[in-house]
Amino acid sequence: MTKYNQAIPPQTVLFDSEALLKSDGTVIRWLGNSGVLLNSRGYCMMIDPVLEGFDLPLLIDMPIKADEIPHLDTILITHSDNDHFSLDTLKKLVPITKSIHAPKYVAELFKEKIGGNAHGHDIDETIDHGQIKITLTPANHLWQNETTKFDREFKREDYCGFWIETPDGTFWVPSDSKLLQSHLEMPEPDAILFDFSDNEWHIGFDNAVLLANTYPNAALILSHWGTVDAPAMNVFNGDPNDLYGKVINPDRIHVLAAGEAFTLNK
Repeated sequence: MTKYNQAIPPQTVLFDSEALLKSDGTVIRWLGNSGVLLNSRGYCMMIDPVLEGFDLPLLIDMPIKADEIPHLDTILITHSDNDHFSLDTLKKLVPITKSIHAPKYVAELFKEKIGGNAHGHDIDETIDHGQIKITLTPANHLWQNETTKFDREFKREDYCGFWIETPDGTFWVPSDSKLLQSHLEMPEPDAILFDFSDNEWHIGFDNAVLLANTYPNAALILSHWGTVDAPAMNVFNGDPNDLYGKVINPDRIHVLAAGEAFTLNK
């Protein structure tokens, strides 16, 4: 019988509405799985927030509840998988959010399932919010086309990552994706939301190491691990210990607790 390891992050760091107040810098908080809260000098965004509605048992407590969020300037959604596109969470966040951005298909799905307005964008399009600029980056995560569960053919442009420029540095969210050549040809980001899942429709462990070592000074905020209790599912069961000895400058590997503050620096 195969035995699987299930790595678990540090104990969740709960936070409250004070984390969304204006400050002098840019702070990133991992929310579990692939969710992020970014507060850049008072401009607050969430990326792929799933604060409730998981369809698998959890290993961690969520650092904040959706109905405890007082306001958001932006929500960014990378694709329509339910561990990134949470109807339960989004329905509670929409009333307090100024704008929602996603690939065009995801924006259409948002309007159908939730109502309200979501802005759909092309890959490589830039969203200019003054001190914050957000560019959609390419992704390849077409796993749905290999099943009969869906009544449409998915396209590459239905998925994206986000390149986020702040006054304090750049933050790249490649999202769920096979490794693309373009991923190795970016300007060096200051921090990466780093998926190291050893899965054929994710980056794969060896390619994750390649990506990390292509940008040897970028901080690596680990994601898509340590959140759901699914030790036999390689999309969720990555172990940060496997990265040490393979990643150049290993002190930049940040095994954050959900809710723990990470300060972005150039």
